[in-house]
Amino acid sequence: MRYPAYLEKKFIFPDFYRVKTNHLPRGLKDPVSVLNEKLKQALLQSDIKPGHRVAIGVGSRGIANISSLVTALCRGIREMGASPFIIPAMGSHGGATATGQTRVLKRLGITETLCGAPVISSMDADKIGTVMGDVPVYFSRDALAMDHTVCINRIKPHTKFKGPVESGLYKMLCIGMGKHKGALAYHNMALKHGFFPLLKAMGDEIIRQSNIRFGVAVVEDCFDNTMAVETVMSPNFFARESKLLNLARNNFPHLPFKELDVLVIEQIGKEISGSGMDPNVTGRTFDLMEDDFSESLRVGRIAILNLSQKTAGNAIGLGNADIITEKVFQSLDYESTIMNAMTSISLRKAFIPVRLPSDEKAIQAAFSTLGPIDPVDVRAVIIKDTLHVQEFRASQALLQDLGAMDNVDILEKTPLLFDENENIQNH
Repeated sequence: MRYPAYLEKKFIFPDFYRVKTNHLPRGLKDPVSVLNEKLKQALLQSDIKPGHRVAIGVGSRGIANISSLVTALCRGIREMGASPFIIPAMGSHGGATATGQTRVLKRLGITETLCGAPVISSMDADKIGTVMGDVPVYFSRDALAMDHTVCINRIKPHTKFKGPVESGLYKMLCIGMGKHKGALAYHNMALKHGFFPLLKAMGDEIIRQSNIRFGVAVVEDCFDNTMAVETVMSPNFFARESKLLNLARNNFPHLPFKELDVLVIEQIGKEISGSGMDPNVTGRTFDLMEDDFSESLRVGRIAILNLSQKTAGNAIGLGNADIITEKVFQSLDYESTIMNAMTSISLRKAFIPVRLPSDEKAIQAAFSTLGPIDPVDVRAVIIKDTLHVQEFRASQALLQDLGAMDNVDILEKTPLLFDENENIQNH
């Protein structure tokens, strides 16, 4: 393939520096012990009795310690004399197939062998109500067949909207436990009723009409460590999740800039963010009725170098970038990506950007398509992914800004180096 002449020339990148934020980690020393203690009271209040069957809804996110936490939840239920069963609660993820969703859980370490409970995976969901006059509410048929249902999810800012509750227990009920039918109903009708109002209405209806008993809410610090674990009885979901969302917002990872010329993201993936790369970090989103996330950051060019292994080809979010590498394109499972995009009514997130043969050419193109800016003046940052922004590489044009910040340390100069295949080398 032929490229513009300026891409064929050897490009001289400016110096880069390794930078680390000096925020203190707030992770729990032993999250499982915290859950075990909280679980005792929740199980006593839940009416779970010996011989009962309990569905545990588990999603597709790469939550820290998720396998250990689910294992502890299963063990606690077994110690009550009841039988736990794990149910994938992830809408359209895994290609919206039962086998695909089982594979997603397996990649997260959620299996019968590891967690001590069978995984029951199907896409069947039954209508249990209607809200706002025309919105059907669905819930997993497998879960409804059990005596009780509990769920576990991380509380965090959503990638689509802002509200008192965003991504957490309510979302798990409506989109996760609602299976593909519930996810479709929510995302489609949210364009009419609004994302938060519909989430609240559907979640309230599920709490009234289903057998959901309690949820396990997890909050992570900006280093992706588990900093809080709580059990929340279903009538208290809204009040408690709202407070935990504020905690999550205050500890959410972000870059210490308001404007960049270039942002290079080494990998995106579903376990990293529901949008592949989180717009709360990148400031970049293009979609119907989505809030303007550019208040967090404005970026001229975004380049993506890889898909994560755990995303299994689901490249949702790549359309919010300007440039991808050939590696991203060749790893793309377009069917899975399109299923995710269509279900979430986020078509732009599946658009395919300009693709270039290597990391070096992708980054060079990002620098070279900004207009008449000397490379030494380009404000550029390279991050691993949008979950891990506490350490990053920054170009020399950002040194003055960084030097004025109290919460960052400039560690060392790290020139951009590439191997024989023009893939970026990490230090």
